[in-house]
Amino acid sequence: MRPGRVLYQLWHRPLAAARRSRDEGGPLEQWRTARGHRAMTEAARLLPALVQSDSNRPLELHLLTGRRFWDQTAFCLWTFAHQSGRALAPVIYDDGTLGAEERAPLRRLFPAIRFVAKAESAATLESQLPAAAYPFLHDRWRNYPNIRKLIDPHLGASGWKLVIDSDLLFFRRPTFLLHWLDAPDRHLHAVDNETSYGYDRALMDRLAGHPVADLVNVGLTGLRSEALDWERIEYCCRELITASGTHYYLEQALIAMLNAGAPCAIAPAADYVTCPPDSEAQACEAVMHHYVAGSKPWYFRHNWRVALPTVTRPSP
Repeated sequence: MRPGRVLYQLWHRPLAAARRSRDEGGPLEQWRTARGHRAMTEAARLLPALVQSDSNRPLELHLLTGRRFWDQTAFCLWTFAHQSGRALAPVIYDDGTLGAEERAPLRRLFPAIRFVAKAESAATLESQLPAAAYPFLHDRWRNYPNIRKLIDPHLGASGWKLVIDSDLLFFRRPTFLLHWLDAPDRHLHAVDNETSYGYDRALMDRLAGHPVADLVNVGLTGLRSEALDWERIEYCCRELITASGTHYYLEQALIAMLNAGAPCAIAPAADYVTCPPDSEAQACEAVMHHYVAGSKPWYFRHNWRVALPTVTRPSP
């Protein structure tokens, strides 16, 4: 084992675990959250099929998921379909860990679902963007799963696509998203609770050619596939990483830069809430919650139950 790996295992990994435990309220609170997550996973297998009388075309929603997240994907899609009354034809990009056990309940709920295997996405990447010419995008695709939410749905494709995160729940009819899905004509993004890009804003502005807006969140991202300039995205990726290294928020930074100077449909922050504060997490008055950071306990312990109709809610 290399010295750097030893240092990571003996120092950085335990330190990160201790900090995460502190941030999540300590071991007892972590146990309660994990127990709620297990109950959510069990409930995801029992979600009732939705009978849709909708005569419109099924809506495509694009999600990256895997074995650890399939239950969140199921709840996200199910609550969207339930609140919208629209039939869905989800496109699921496998992170390489989805098995038959995870695919089966998703296919039961959404018969029109389509799974894109990791090998298929990898083959598209190599054929469209050869590694020799796009080394940074290839490196990030292999080592940073979030970048796949930008690359896999759009590369070699055409048309507008709405890519969403799995850790969303819908409590009201998502009228704003339905209008965009039925007639997309501009970029779409959600609003973050704080600006999180991880890179120097002056550099981002220069690379984008326009001032980059604050608070762009990629939990909801609408883009037009054929309009994406992959050479420019590779260049921006290279410049950001060369200047400041890799960062968890690279995907969000790149999409904020793609939105800069472009007309954007911005999801109303009061209705499409990123990291709901305790008051909203308890009331669930918004259309949608995106459960990031400190809002995860509400998600796993309580709010997936709230998102279900009363007759289908399991007991706490």
